[in-house]
Amino acid sequence: MSWFIVGAVVLSTYVTADAQKKAGQQQQLDIERQAETEKLSAQEEEINRRERLNQVLSSNIQSAAASGMKQEGSIKAVALQSAKNASSSEGAESLSQKLRQDMLKREGSAAKQSGKSQATSTLLQGGIKAYQVSK
Repeated sequence: MSWFIVGAVVLSTYVTADAQKKAGQQQQLDIERQAETEKLSAQEEEINRRERLNQVLSSNIQSAAASGMKQEGSIKAVALQSAKNASSSEGAESLSQKLRQDMLKREGSAAKQSGKSQATSTLLQGGIKAYQVSK
């Protein structure tokens, strides 16, 4: 009878440990998918920002041309400064997105490791229970 109980404890422990390990792996996959989704969103947003910048610069050039002004002096300087500001903003946003994606990847790895640790702990506890029951 005690071997039946030991077997049940061992089987239960194995099933629980396996479920914990798989839960950690699934959590890692979910976080990696989230990181990929955010990466694609960031790329799309960057394209949209560049299109808006191009529209503004084009509009400035057309306005200057329509008014008969030459592309010299302050108008050219304003356009150049606008382009520099937009570029700086895009660089900061890109860095922020990359840092967020890296953080999510590390979080996914930690979730997987946590699942493994929980599974190992469960196996050890199950072994102790099986030993205690068999005595």
